[in-house]
Amino acid sequence: MGKSILLLGSNGQVGQEIQQLLSPHHKIIPVARPTVDLTQPENLRPIIRDTQPQIIINAAAYTAVDKAETEPELATTINATAPQIIAEESQKLGSFLIHLSTDYVFDGQQSHPYQETDTTNPLNVYGKTKLAGEIAIGQTHPDHIILRTAWVYGSFGKSNFVKTMLRLGKERQEIRVVADQIGSPTWAQDIADVIAQIIPQLKPEIAGTYHYTNSGVISWYDFAVAILEESRQLGFPLTVHNIVPITTAEYPTLARRPAYPVLACRKISQIIGNYPPHWRQRLRLMLKDWLSKSSSL
Repeated sequence: MGKSILLLGSNGQVGQEIQQLLSPHHKIIPVARPTVDLTQPENLRPIIRDTQPQIIINAAAYTAVDKAETEPELATTINATAPQIIAEESQKLGSFLIHLSTDYVFDGQQSHPYQETDTTNPLNVYGKTKLAGEIAIGQTHPDHIILRTAWVYGSFGKSNFVKTMLRLGKERQEIRVVADQIGSPTWAQDIADVIAQIIPQLKPEIAGTYHYTNSGVISWYDFAVAILEESRQLGFPLTVHNIVPITTAEYPTLARRPAYPVLACRKISQIIGNYPPHWRQRLRLMLKDWLSKSSSL
């Protein structure tokens, strides 16, 4: 039965999609809190040694972007120290490591999509700790895939932008959304799917860093408008009448956000043989999927 895969962060929104998609074809060993606490990353070593997976997928991360500004040590432990330990143990085992990272390793100052080789310059603690994790993996274990993605949402997980907009859309008449930060919304299920497509091809020749998002580029405001339009057509209960575009300056946050951290996906497209599907199509599918699963909307 396929490969033995240790899946770290199996209870997150991407981790759950990966487990659901890969379980019929591979032996998945799911690991998440409370089984392992990434604030104590040394605890990962015996788990990796005992399970001896052929592949390790690290979908675990500290992702609270603003909170990271006040908890830099904790964010560093989870996003940088833990990946280094995972890479060390993976290298000893001879297993392949697939690690998820973020568009926030870039400052978003250029006006065209970022290639994998472009200079990184994170603006916030979250981005800096994720970049530190990438560097640690690159220096420790050659047989790795670092997969940067962005604006992730899905049916699983406690909170994401889509779920937040639907909650606010039920509670409020008006929603104010930032319109000067640009990116590519990405369905968690598509991230799981691209990993599934990469696994049969894993070999040293394709090791390295890749970008993967859904195609198309929009602002958070445009994304909010689309979410509510699609949701209304599907019969979601909404009371919101007005979505107001605002600037980043009008919505101050602890962490600075990059304005245009759009990722170029040509490199991964050459590996999987197709270009990522458009974000609007995938949003529609996710909402239909979530509506069919949820009775408490």
